[in-house]
Amino acid sequence: MFQTISPDLIPFISYIINGSISSGHVPSAFKTARVLPILKKPTADPTDINNYRPVSLLSFLSKILERCVYNQLSLHLSQNNLLDPNQSGFRTAHSTETALLAVTEQLHAARLAKLSSVLILLDLSAAFDTVNHKTLLSILKRLGIRGSAWQWFASYLDERSYQVTWKGSTSTSRRLSTGVPQGSVLGPLLFSLYTRSLGEVISSHGLSYHCYADDTQLLFSFPPSDLHAASKISACLTDISSWMAAHHLQLNPTKTELIFIPADSSPHQDLAIYLDNSQLSPSATARNLGVTIDNQLSFSTYISNLSRSCRFLLYNIRRIRPYLSTQATQLLVQSLVISRLDYCNSLLAGLPLCTIRPLQLIQNAAARLIFNLPKFSHTTPLLRSLHWLPVAARIRFKILMLAYKAKHGAAPSYLTALITPRTAPRLLRASSTARLVPPSLKVKGKHSSRLFSVLAPRWWNELPLEVRTAQSLSTFKRQLKTFLFKEYLD
Repeated sequence: MFQTISPDLIPFISYIINGSISSGHVPSAFKTARVLPILKKPTADPTDINNYRPVSLLSFLSKILERCVYNQLSLHLSQNNLLDPNQSGFRTAHSTETALLAVTEQLHAARLAKLSSVLILLDLSAAFDTVNHKTLLSILKRLGIRGSAWQWFASYLDERSYQVTWKGSTSTSRRLSTGVPQGSVLGPLLFSLYTRSLGEVISSHGLSYHCYADDTQLLFSFPPSDLHAASKISACLTDISSWMAAHHLQLNPTKTELIFIPADSSPHQDLAIYLDNSQLSPSATARNLGVTIDNQLSFSTYISNLSRSCRFLLYNIRRIRPYLSTQATQLLVQSLVISRLDYCNSLLAGLPLCTIRPLQLIQNAAARLIFNLPKFSHTTPLLRSLHWLPVAARIRFKILMLAYKAKHGAAPSYLTALITPRTAPRLLRASSTARLVPPSLKVKGKHSSRLFSVLAPRWWNELPLEVRTAQSLSTFKRQLKTFLFKEYLD
């Protein structure tokens, strides 16, 4: 209906948006939100109010207005290099997968260098809801946002209100004096700017970090003989806690997780790391942006949990399979099961085939379910008919796609830095082959082949010349898939 009457609506919508931006004023009707509490995890206790996420339902026009401002603000920040390069939340070409790939790459590199590492996953309590408006506006002014643009943000944050809807009942309207709405277009970007100076605090202690919105990951690698590593990390956490208090944010020590990843030759160390007078105990595994990371970087727990959840989904789909057509079953399986197999599968690059075999068995079972075939049916013709690459090929496909984007500047800067195009000192025939330079790693170990910086050049240089020199991403994707199909299924 909206598409049909869009020629009549667009002039009025454009007038409202242009008037709001030019005058620096946001209509009060756009600043009213209806908050719908949603459980953070399906397995969480529904009687505990802390397990709910307050998502704000905003008006349609307000989101269009926010999107227009978001595009202009993002352009200003990117052109002036004002964004934190280690912040991957809600940015073009960035994702949870690229963020996790950067973290695991650094952890693998530390093990190659015979270093132990500590990964700390900070947890904030109600991060978006406690943003101080005055502090945020002063940060925007320091970033060069002035005049009517700054007035627009001041109007956007001022006099916001909300109502809570729960089980068919709606509360009275309440004033919102702090925070940015969860569920808004501008909220995540404004929060990223609000926490931009946190990176300077972390870097001053020699620690590395990576963020995705309000999820902050701290990394510190050190020789196993370093006896002061724990005190350095504790001092950094103390300064982070002070910074949080100054910015009206609150760290949650009970949900902050720590993983100690030892070097190959080093025994387990007892690290006494403190956060707000609470000692952080190392755990064997931790869930990070939807992926379970273990202290051996084997991803065995993640693969086991993923296989279990996919089997449960296939079991439920099998129960209703008699009532579904082949096409409907394929759509259901691809959206519920195959999408889970593809999520962050680049982290599994270089693992032995026996480790990822449970995922291949899941894909085989999914193919048999679509065609309603018995358990031991041969799956190669089924995968070819569905145009599905095997799991190992899908991992390789994902890595090479990221390598292509990094090579052509369409990937995050922290991935682009991991690959180096081969350049010759003079004009040679090899200059036109578009190869990558393999990193000179003299350390031999079982983890050496699992680095993105090692895998991408090796797999990339094995591609045919016409694939490596593809002029567009769509052409590269099509030719790469054809090449992998011939290698794995023919």
